[in-house]
Amino acid sequence: MNWIEISSAAVTLFLVMDPIGNVPIFNAILSNLDEKRRTRVVARELLIALFILLSFLLAGNAILAFLGLSQSSLNIAGGVLLFIISLRMIFPSAQNNDDEKVEDDPFIVPLAVPLTAGPSTIAVLLLLSSNQPDRMIEWSLALIMAWLGATVILLSSPALLKIIGKRGSRALERLMGMVLVILATQMLLNGIRDFIESL
Repeated sequence: MNWIEISSAAVTLFLVMDPIGNVPIFNAILSNLDEKRRTRVVARELLIALFILLSFLLAGNAILAFLGLSQSSLNIAGGVLLFIISLRMIFPSAQNNDDEKVEDDPFIVPLAVPLTAGPSTIAVLLLLSSNQPDRMIEWSLALIMAWLGATVILLSSPALLKIIGKRGSRALERLMGMVLVILATQMLLNGIRDFIESL
């Protein structure tokens, strides 16, 4: 196993999941729940998200074959999508900061999908599974590592918000967005290169 590549994939997935950026949203949505119930809901939603993401990772090649998508088109689309996500992380709109509340605890939407298992995370998993389908165990490990990191942050989110505050959370999210811009640009360049080589 190439642990350097596994770690690199795990960091990319962690950045795309954006757990630090999701901390204020999770807390706003679950603010009406007591601490024990909040922990149960977050754990449940994160487990559902992991199941969804693993399903896309393992079925990635079948999905691409069914839709007739090429590797270069997936790279370009994934790069564009990640670039848009990263720009939103760096320049958040007022809509992203709205304190959205629900009367009862949410189920699947919006905590599991799209906040954790969002389209950008799924796009990265499809890229990994289609690029090197013989390394599914390694990509699964990378996904689990990224998911564990996100889980730790989101489960400890009330304490984390008290320590770093909303400004600190925004600053960290923008820093993660800057890293993601670089990754998105590289993915886009790889897709363009592959497309040119296929002509």
